[in-house]
Amino acid sequence: MTPDAPMESISFAELSALLAAIFEHHGTSPEVARCLAENCASAQRDGSDSHGIFRIPGYLSSLASGWVDGRAEPQVEDLAPAFISVDARGGFAQPALAAARPLLEAKARTAGIALLAIRNSHHFAALWPDVEPFAQQGLVALSFVNSFACVVPHGGHSALFGTNPIAFAAPRAQGQPLVFDLATSAIANGDVQIAAREGHQLPEGYGVDQQGQPTRDPKAILDGGALLPFGGYKGSALSMMVELLAAALTGGHFSFEFDWSGHPGAQTPWTGQLLIVIDPSHGAGNNFAERCEQLIGRMHTAGQLRQPGDRRYQQRAQAELHGIQLPAVELSKLRQLAVAGT
Repeated sequence: MTPDAPMESISFAELSALLAAIFEHHGTSPEVARCLAENCASAQRDGSDSHGIFRIPGYLSSLASGWVDGRAEPQVEDLAPAFISVDARGGFAQPALAAARPLLEAKARTAGIALLAIRNSHHFAALWPDVEPFAQQGLVALSFVNSFACVVPHGGHSALFGTNPIAFAAPRAQGQPLVFDLATSAIANGDVQIAAREGHQLPEGYGVDQQGQPTRDPKAILDGGALLPFGGYKGSALSMMVELLAAALTGGHFSFEFDWSGHPGAQTPWTGQLLIVIDPSHGAGNNFAERCEQLIGRMHTAGQLRQPGDRRYQQRAQAELHGIQLPAVELSKLRQLAVAGT
């Protein structure tokens, strides 16, 4: 999209409703459509372009291929005082989380900590929207999700891990929660796709081509190549941890374990997700949020003025004032998808 392309403004509510109409028109239930639309619109509103409307074609392609069940009803299993499992039954992870969220929060407040293991799920979105709502309620939340094999382990020669993001959210005494969402790969796969679409080169050390040679060409990475973990063996170790937590512990698939070759057009990885939610009031007093603020103050003193999540909050504030700015041609395509067949 050229920098001078005509732009159009749309409110968050309008974008959410439009996306929900698209999902429902292309085969999801109303509840699944609502969950996916809110997640996708939130990412677009907050400037996470690689997980906003950019993802819509991938969602619809996966639905059309029969790879994912857009009408699946998650099955929530109460396994122990602090352990919940959800079988997403071949559907998306967001509705599975929504189905278990009240029980997860209740268990965390009762036991001080609770774990949610989601399996047989498809996660194709940003991870921070899964954890931020817990921090807004005064809780600490961690989440891990694996993906499809597209990352070479440190010292390896072929893709094995997914981009395997980790998300964390914590409440503050002042201001919005601290929230970060980072891939354990050198760059998120969606950002590679955007770079390829826009013709941009990537920095050194982000990926290799199909011969295993270093490359800055995003198309070479996507066409038989692979990403590298961030930080060498450190990022590779974290990615391995995510595989074990999100797949082995939940009963989901490892990033290398599922086969979508029989579903041309499938793009949503069929894996697993783990969430850990903690009620800090069970810890050393009720001053966790104040302690968080104290740490942030010292980080400011040390010279780090921008905290995790700040850019998203600034973008969100602008969107609330002026609407979400989208290229008019992209918005027109979305409106056509809401009424047209695949």
